Amino acid sequence: MTHAKTLTRITYLALLLLLLAAPLLGLYPVFVMKLLCFALFACAFNLLLGFTGLLSFGHAAFFGSAAYFTGWFVKSLGWTPEVAILAGALSAGLIGLVVGLVAIRRQGIYFAMITLAMAQMIFFVCLQAPFTGGEDGLQGVPRGNLFGLISLQSDTAMYYFVAAVFVLAFLLISRVVNSPFGQVLKMIRENEPRAVSLGYQVDRYKLLAFVLSAVLAGVAGALKTIVMGFATLTDVHWSMSGEVILMTLLGGVGTFFGPVFGAGIVISLQNLLADKVGSWVTVIIGVIFVLCVLTFRKGVVGELQAFRERRRRAAL
Repeated sequence: MTHAKTLTRITYLALLLLLLAAPLLGLYPVFVMKLLCFALFACAFNLLLGFTGLLSFGHAAFFGSAAYFTGWFVKSLGWTPEVAILAGALSAGLIGLVVGLVAIRRQGIYFAMITLAMAQMIFFVCLQAPFTGGEDGLQGVPRGNLFGLISLQSDTAMYYFVAAVFVLAFLLISRVVNSPFGQVLKMIRENEPRAVSLGYQVDRYKLLAFVLSAVLAGVAGALKTIVMGFATLTDVHWSMSGEVILMTLLGGVGTFFGPVFGAGIVISLQNLLADKVGSWVTVIIGVIFVLCVLTFRKGVVGELQAFRERRRRAAL
């Protein structure tokens, strides 16, 4: 095992221990749960952008639609949270399949604009549909009992459930990226014509990556609804798509931990500054993003990895 892999595993182990000990360290559980939900959302988006090379401007459609579906399943139908989350994620996957079948026929900015247009259509549906609550959103969603046995009313119990889902989803993304399927996705990102010339059905790979990203984004949105107890139009608005792009670019596109780091920065700043500066928090985050792009073009985590790689090569 190389030194780099050993260091990476030690880092991930330390982060896992920190995640498990967070409630004991005095961290506000609801804040950490919200951070984990958006970190998962950013990781799902990074699977599409960072490892497949597809820039979507409409990923909030999957995050928000799953949030609404999950809230409705729990509140109106009385489903248990794990079943509702699974159903919400599958609903987001079906929407992703429809959007993907239309969007993957185009590339570059045309692909991005199609995803944005389709997402705006879904936003309009959420605004008008009777079960979403319109501009008031879907309020009062209960957390319920996990598997009908374990109450999630306690923030501590809810936290460990969210943490477990996040870790499993993160491991799934890591497994996908390091699988033969993931290697094909990277080849498509780097040189799509070469992938086509080697006989790969590129559109099928891109569609599968798009749907998988939509499902994982749906899991994030579903978890957020269970944690916070509501789903609103903000979850499906185009600004949410911009927010997840910001998180991913800030942390580092194409890195495993970068989106998590970027989500941590954005959510922490929103939490710390919202009461102090109001809507100016968006401007502050924008300035930080511009400075980061100018100084850390690969994102914070991406630049750290590049620096470590340069030092390794210099030592050889």
